[in-house]
Amino acid sequence: MRSLNNRAAVELSIGTIVVIVLAMSMLILGLVLVKNIFTGATHNVQILNDKVRGEINKLFNDQGQRIAIFLPNNEAAVKKGDSFGVAFGIKNTVEGESTAGRFTYAVQAASVQRGCSLSIQEADSYLILGNTGNFDALPGSDAIYRIVKVKPSEVSPLCEIQYDITVTKDGQPYETGFFIVKITD
Repeated sequence: MRSLNNRAAVELSIGTIVVIVLAMSMLILGLVLVKNIFTGATHNVQILNDKVRGEINKLFNDQGQRIAIFLPNNEAAVKKGDSFGVAFGIKNTVEGESTAGRFTYAVQAASVQRGCSLSIQEADSYLILGNTGNFDALPGSDAIYRIVKVKPSEVSPLCEIQYDITVTKDGQPYETGFFIVKITD
């Protein structure tokens, strides 16, 4: 009987070791898979960022503007409760200067669709990131890129909001731009 118990104990030990080896193999394979997914996602985000910058640069070259907003028709449809990033670029086009200018920008709600039960202050509260900022830029240098994030609340009325981007250079008005956020279900 004792010999039978020893054999059962050895078989149980071997079975446990096999299960542990298989579990460790699955864990390692899972970690490699997750690493590959995140590496790919990071690479894709970088490619998207580069493409957005390229499109903004194309807008600067095609239209000769000081501010370019990367949205079709300057309009974005945003679902209630979702956040959406609006990319824009600002370029120092002032000629004849040799020093960097100090640029400041502010994004704020300018108007709300008629009949919409939303105040300008509530529309401003939907700006959750990047609504103000400043930077230095030399004349003729590459554009400076920024993103402003908009997130309507879950109970937002369905309406359209115009946001203005106001840019000053060394405290003097420089350029303005706008984009429209259309809140959807």
